[in-house]
Amino acid sequence: MSKPVSLIVGGGSGIGADSARLLAERGHDVAVMSSSGKGEALGVELSGLGFTGSNLNPDDLAAFVAAAMARFGQIDAVVNCTGHGPKGAVMEISDADWHLGLDYYFLNVVRMTRLVLPVMQAQGKGAIVNISTFAAFEPDPDFPTSAVFRASLAGYTKLFADRYAPEGIRMNNVLPGFIDSLPEKPDRVARIPAGRYAKVRELSETIAFLASDASSYITGQNIRVDGGLTASV
Repeated sequence: MSKPVSLIVGGGSGIGADSARLLAERGHDVAVMSSSGKGEALGVELSGLGFTGSNLNPDDLAAFVAAAMARFGQIDAVVNCTGHGPKGAVMEISDADWHLGLDYYFLNVVRMTRLVLPVMQAQGKGAIVNISTFAAFEPDPDFPTSAVFRASLAGYTKLFADRYAPEGIRMNNVLPGFIDSLPEKPDRVARIPAGRYAKVRELSETIAFLASDASSYITGQNIRVDGGLTASV
Protein backbone atom coordinates (compact mmCIF):
# COMPACT_ATOMS: atom_id res chain seq x y z
CA MET A 1 0.00 0.00 0.00
CA SER A 2 1.41 3.39 -0.99
CA LYS A 3 1.99 6.15 1.52
CA PRO A 4 -0.45 9.07 1.61
CA VAL A 5 0.91 12.12 -0.20
CA SER A 6 0.48 15.61 1.25
CA LEU A 7 1.28 18.89 -0.48
CA ILE A 8 2.11 21.86 1.73
CA VAL A 9 1.85 25.25 0.04
CA GLY A 10 3.64 28.01 1.95
CA GLY A 11 5.66 25.44 3.87
CA GLY A 12 8.96 27.24 4.26
CA SER A 13 8.48 28.28 7.88
CA GLY A 14 5.99 28.53 10.73
CA ILE A 15 2.84 26.44 10.69
CA GLY A 16 3.42 25.15 7.16
CA ALA A 17 6.92 23.87 7.85
CA ASP A 18 5.98 22.25 11.14
CA SER A 19 2.94 20.61 9.52
CA ALA A 20 5.20 19.17 6.82
CA ARG A 21 7.49 17.74 9.48
CA LEU A 22 4.63 16.21 11.45
CA LEU A 23 2.98 14.71 8.36
CA ALA A 24 6.30 13.16 7.38
CA GLU A 25 6.64 11.77 10.92
CA ARG A 26 3.15 10.27 10.53
CA GLY A 27 4.17 8.39 7.39
CA HIS A 28 3.18 10.79 4.61
CA ASP A 29 5.26 11.54 1.57
CA VAL A 30 5.41 15.33 1.49
CA ALA A 31 5.86 17.95 -1.19
CA VAL A 32 6.73 21.38 0.19
CA MET A 33 6.53 24.67 -1.69
CA SER A 34 7.53 28.18 -0.67
CA SER A 35 8.80 31.31 -2.39
CA SER A 36 11.87 31.64 -0.17
CA GLY A 37 13.62 28.40 -1.06
CA LYS A 38 13.19 27.12 2.50
CA GLY A 39 10.30 24.90 1.42
CA GLU A 40 12.44 23.30 -1.27
CA ALA A 41 15.17 22.58 1.26
CA LEU A 42 12.68 21.17 3.78
CA GLY A 43 11.05 18.90 1.21
CA VAL A 44 14.43 17.41 0.37
CA GLU A 45 15.33 17.10 4.08
CA LEU A 46 12.12 15.12 4.62
CA SER A 47 12.96 12.78 1.70
CA GLY A 48 10.12 14.27 -0.30
CA LEU A 49 9.75 16.92 -2.97
CA GLY A 50 10.87 20.51 -2.53
CA PHE A 51 9.72 23.29 -4.82
CA THR A 52 10.37 27.02 -5.00
CA GLY A 53 7.46 29.13 -6.19
CA SER A 54 4.83 31.65 -5.13
CA ASN A 55 1.27 30.78 -4.19
CA LEU A 56 0.33 34.12 -5.77
CA ASN A 57 1.43 32.79 -9.17
CA PRO A 58 -1.01 30.34 -10.82
CA ASP A 59 1.76 28.98 -13.06
CA ASP A 60 3.91 28.14 -10.03
CA LEU A 61 1.02 26.32 -8.39
CA ALA A 62 0.37 24.34 -11.58
CA ALA A 63 4.04 23.42 -11.86
CA PHE A 64 4.11 22.32 -8.20
CA VAL A 65 1.11 20.02 -8.67
CA ALA A 66 2.59 18.60 -11.87
CA ALA A 67 5.91 17.94 -10.13
CA ALA A 68 4.15 16.19 -7.23
CA MET A 69 2.16 13.99 -9.59
CA ALA A 70 5.30 13.13 -11.56
CA ARG A 71 7.08 12.16 -8.33
CA PHE A 72 4.30 10.43 -6.40
CA GLY A 73 1.40 9.76 -8.79
CA GLN A 74 -1.25 10.79 -6.25
CA ILE A 75 -2.30 13.67 -3.99
CA ASP A 76 -4.18 12.74 -0.85
CA ALA A 77 -4.07 16.03 1.03
CA VAL A 78 -3.24 19.68 0.49
CA VAL A 79 -2.38 22.17 3.22
CA ASN A 80 -2.74 25.79 2.09
CA CYS A 81 -0.70 28.27 4.12
CA THR A 82 0.20 31.83 3.23
CA GLY A 83 2.20 34.76 4.48
CA HIS A 84 0.83 38.02 5.84
CA GLY A 85 -1.05 40.27 3.44
CA PRO A 86 -1.52 44.04 3.55
CA LYS A 87 -2.37 45.72 6.85
CA GLY A 88 -3.33 49.21 7.93
CA ALA A 89 -6.28 51.30 9.04
CA VAL A 90 -9.35 49.98 7.28
CA MET A 91 -10.07 53.18 5.32
CA GLU A 92 -6.43 53.69 4.37
CA ILE A 93 -5.95 50.42 2.50
CA SER A 94 -5.63 51.05 -1.23
CA ASP A 95 -7.53 49.25 -3.95
CA ALA A 96 -4.27 47.58 -4.97
CA ASP A 97 -3.74 46.24 -1.44
CA TRP A 98 -7.32 44.97 -1.20
CA HIS A 99 -6.73 43.08 -4.45
CA LEU A 100 -3.45 41.74 -3.08
CA GLY A 101 -5.27 40.56 0.05
CA LEU A 102 -7.76 38.75 -2.17
CA ASP A 103 -4.86 36.87 -3.79
CA TYR A 104 -3.11 36.15 -0.48
CA TYR A 105 -6.03 34.85 1.51
CA PHE A 106 -8.70 33.62 -0.90
CA LEU A 107 -7.71 33.07 -4.52
CA ASN A 108 -4.61 31.09 -3.54
CA VAL A 109 -6.96 28.42 -2.18
CA VAL A 110 -9.36 28.61 -5.12
CA ARG A 111 -6.54 28.19 -7.64
CA MET A 112 -4.91 25.29 -5.83
CA THR A 113 -8.26 23.57 -5.42
CA ARG A 114 -8.96 23.78 -9.15
CA LEU A 115 -5.64 22.05 -9.80
CA VAL A 116 -5.96 19.16 -7.36
CA LEU A 117 -9.70 18.51 -7.65
CA PRO A 118 -9.46 16.34 -10.82
CA VAL A 119 -6.73 14.25 -9.17
CA MET A 120 -8.81 13.72 -6.05
CA GLN A 121 -11.92 12.95 -8.10
CA ALA A 122 -10.02 10.25 -9.98
CA GLN A 123 -8.85 8.79 -6.65
CA GLY A 124 -12.30 9.04 -5.06
CA LYS A 125 -10.97 10.88 -2.00
CA GLY A 126 -8.91 13.80 -0.80
CA ALA A 127 -8.59 16.39 1.94
CA ILE A 128 -7.86 20.11 1.68
CA VAL A 129 -6.90 22.03 4.83
CA ASN A 130 -6.69 25.81 4.73
CA ILE A 131 -4.94 27.88 7.39
CA SER A 132 -7.28 30.75 8.19
CA THR A 133 -7.52 33.03 11.24
CA PHE A 134 -9.56 33.62 14.38
CA ALA A 135 -10.38 37.02 12.83
CA ALA A 136 -12.54 35.40 10.15
CA PHE A 137 -15.50 35.53 12.55
CA GLU A 138 -14.36 38.17 15.02
CA PRO A 139 -12.59 40.77 12.84
CA ASP A 140 -9.50 42.34 14.36
CA PRO A 141 -8.29 45.78 13.18
CA ASP A 142 -4.71 44.48 13.25
CA PHE A 143 -5.53 42.03 10.44
CA PRO A 144 -8.05 43.77 8.17
CA THR A 145 -7.48 42.10 4.79
CA SER A 146 -7.05 38.71 6.45
CA ALA A 147 -10.34 39.09 8.33
CA VAL A 148 -12.30 40.13 5.24
CA PHE A 149 -11.04 37.53 2.80
CA ARG A 150 -10.85 34.64 5.22
CA ALA A 151 -14.49 35.25 6.07
CA SER A 152 -15.03 34.78 2.33
CA LEU A 153 -12.91 31.63 2.51
CA ALA A 154 -15.29 30.24 5.12
CA GLY A 155 -18.21 30.64 2.71
CA TYR A 156 -16.25 29.12 -0.17
CA THR A 157 -15.21 26.17 2.00
CA LYS A 158 -18.80 25.35 2.90
CA LEU A 159 -19.93 25.59 -0.72
CA PHE A 160 -17.07 23.37 -1.89
CA ALA A 161 -17.48 20.87 0.95
CA ASP A 162 -21.19 20.39 0.32
CA ARG A 163 -20.68 19.93 -3.41
CA TYR A 164 -17.87 17.39 -3.23
CA ALA A 165 -18.60 15.47 -0.01
CA PRO A 166 -20.43 12.75 -2.02
CA GLU A 167 -17.16 12.17 -3.91
CA GLY A 168 -15.13 11.73 -0.72
CA ILE A 169 -13.36 15.08 -1.06
CA ARG A 170 -13.26 17.26 2.04
CA MET A 171 -12.26 20.83 2.84
CA ASN A 172 -11.82 22.38 6.29
CA ASN A 173 -10.27 25.52 7.72
CA VAL A 174 -8.05 25.80 10.79
CA LEU A 175 -8.40 29.13 12.61
CA PRO A 176 -5.33 29.92 14.74
CA GLY A 177 -5.20 32.58 17.38
CA PHE A 178 -1.82 34.00 18.36
CA ILE A 179 1.13 31.65 17.85
CA ASP A 180 4.54 31.49 19.52
CA SER A 181 6.26 32.08 16.18
CA LEU A 182 5.07 35.71 16.57
CA PRO A 183 6.40 38.28 19.05
CA GLU A 184 4.48 38.00 22.31
CA LYS A 185 2.54 41.09 23.36
CA PRO A 186 1.11 41.33 26.90
CA ASP A 187 -2.17 42.89 25.73
CA ARG A 188 -2.76 39.95 23.39
CA VAL A 189 -1.91 37.35 26.04
CA ALA A 190 -4.41 39.04 28.35
CA ARG A 191 -7.16 38.33 25.80
CA ILE A 192 -6.52 34.58 25.74
CA PRO A 193 -8.28 32.43 28.35
CA ALA A 194 -5.49 29.84 28.09
CA GLY A 195 -3.09 32.58 29.18
CA ARG A 196 -0.47 31.95 26.50
CA TYR A 197 0.21 31.85 22.78
CA ALA A 198 -0.23 28.55 20.97
CA LYS A 199 2.74 26.37 20.22
CA VAL A 200 3.11 25.85 16.49
CA ARG A 201 2.89 22.08 17.02
CA GLU A 202 -0.58 22.50 18.54
CA LEU A 203 -1.73 23.85 15.18
CA SER A 204 0.12 21.14 13.26
CA GLU A 205 -1.58 18.40 15.24
CA THR A 206 -4.98 19.68 14.16
CA ILE A 207 -3.84 20.09 10.56
CA ALA A 208 -2.41 16.56 10.42
CA PHE A 209 -5.67 15.18 11.81
CA LEU A 210 -7.74 16.99 9.19
CA ALA A 211 -5.38 15.85 6.43
CA SER A 212 -5.76 12.21 7.43
CA ASP A 213 -8.47 9.58 7.18
CA ALA A 214 -8.97 9.91 10.94
CA SER A 215 -11.16 12.95 10.15
CA SER A 216 -13.03 11.31 7.26
CA TYR A 217 -16.46 12.53 8.47
CA ILE A 218 -15.43 16.16 9.02
CA THR A 219 -15.92 18.62 6.18
CA GLY A 220 -16.95 22.23 5.66
CA GLN A 221 -15.81 23.23 9.14
CA ASN A 222 -13.93 26.18 10.61
CA ILE A 223 -12.04 24.79 13.57
CA ARG A 224 -10.71 27.30 16.08
CA VAL A 225 -7.36 26.49 17.68
CA ASP A 226 -7.07 29.69 19.67
CA GLY A 227 -6.93 28.92 23.39
CA GLY A 228 -10.43 30.33 23.83
CA LEU A 229 -9.56 33.71 22.27
CA THR A 230 -12.78 34.04 20.30
CA ALA A 231 -16.03 34.57 22.15
CA SER A 232 -18.62 33.43 19.61
CA VAL A 233 -20.17 29.98 19.79
